[in-house]
Amino acid sequence: MKELKPYLEANKQRFLDELLDLLRIPSVSADPKYAGDVRRMAEATAAHLRAAGADEVKIYETAGHPIVYGEKMLDPKAPTVLVYGHYDVQPADPLDLWDSPPFEPVVKKTKLHPQGAIFARGACDDKGQFFMHVKAFEAMMQHQALTCNVKFMIEGEEEVGSKNLEKFCKENKKLLSCDVVLISDTSVIDNNTPSLTVGLRGLCYMEVEVTGPNRDLHSGVYGGAVANPVNVLCQMIASLHDVKRRVTVEGFYDDVLKVSKKERTMMNAAPFDEKAYAQDLGIAEVMGEKGFTTIERTGIRPTLDVNGMWGGYIGEGAKTVLPSKAFAKISMRLVPDQDPEKIEKLFQKHFEKLAPKGVKVKVKPHHGGYPVVVPTDSVEYKAAEKAMEQAYGKKPLPQRGGGSIPIVAMFDQVLKAKSVLMGFGLDSDDIHSPNEHYGLFNYYKGIETIPYFYRYYADMKKK
Repeated sequence: MKELKPYLEANKQRFLDELLDLLRIPSVSADPKYAGDVRRMAEATAAHLRAAGADEVKIYETAGHPIVYGEKMLDPKAPTVLVYGHYDVQPADPLDLWDSPPFEPVVKKTKLHPQGAIFARGACDDKGQFFMHVKAFEAMMQHQALTCNVKFMIEGEEEVGSKNLEKFCKENKKLLSCDVVLISDTSVIDNNTPSLTVGLRGLCYMEVEVTGPNRDLHSGVYGGAVANPVNVLCQMIASLHDVKRRVTVEGFYDDVLKVSKKERTMMNAAPFDEKAYAQDLGIAEVMGEKGFTTIERTGIRPTLDVNGMWGGYIGEGAKTVLPSKAFAKISMRLVPDQDPEKIEKLFQKHFEKLAPKGVKVKVKPHHGGYPVVVPTDSVEYKAAEKAMEQAYGKKPLPQRGGGSIPIVAMFDQVLKAKSVLMGFGLDSDDIHSPNEHYGLFNYYKGIETIPYFYRYYADMKKK
């Protein structure tokens, strides 16, 4: 909004400095050794909400990491926006692949970010993105420009499956009651092509263990006589795809929702340079399920991928060992109308059947989530669409995202509230990877756009 622009411009450096301070806190939720830092990050988030003008700011304890809540209730007749974000981050490993320490943020220019980008773990996912909402809220409060009631719920366990969030939501339905959930944990197509995410894939995450002999063995004395669990695991995993790159788990595709030719055509109308895409990733060509484009493969098709695999000796030098055990972590991205619990059972049954008699297999589920499709004809979506059009000067394209935010479906079921997925990152920002970064353009553009959403949403709800 025009009246906010001088304030936003005058405080750009402070907004950046405050984000850099948050990025220095290694709030890794997956690793218990960082528990103190996760707590410190929750406290810092609460402090920023108070400073921005939120009332009733409180840190709620859970069985895991805490949830930060704050609100500003203007008028019981005004619509209420619940802002969701997460302050926890992925582990930074492997550390040797970072160009700078992951929790010592640096700003530098890149080809895609000529104005500069912040390089640090959590820069885009999700500290930079949730903090945009705090700063936009601060600006609206400073200029009496807030048009909606607003509630903030910033959690610390998104990167480990939001284990305690559903329980918290069920126990605090009245506290969290709202008209819409506003989430910035997604991306735009590029900085010249704004987009709104209208679909997310679900998730089914498994860990498998293959055991052969009851101890590690000498590979010369026993090699060729007993099953090697690492070899067997490799063969089992290789068989999970056929020559067309389709998943071979029986029943895997039974419930996959067929997308119309019209929608597929609309998806592929988005600007996409496959050659540049491959070049950016350092690969000779793309690979995926036959019969679908890259955009379709990452938006409307389910997948199965190995996220990690280990067993035997992996230290320096050589050790001629035939390992007793081998392990792998496997994730499956799901699409409407796949059920993660059903896929979990199908995968376990299929994987156990693959094992030869010389080994034993254990399949352990970790976490999962349902796929989501966001309606594009709602007042909430139209307000976000108009806000992005105002900020970018062009109408955003609806796009299905390849990632998963399992709690979106839960918000719909428990809070009876639809979500708007208005993210500002780029797919090339290396989230979950070494050298994660977030463009300054994107950070500031998000802070500029968010107040427009509040204004347009309040206006549209009156009609």
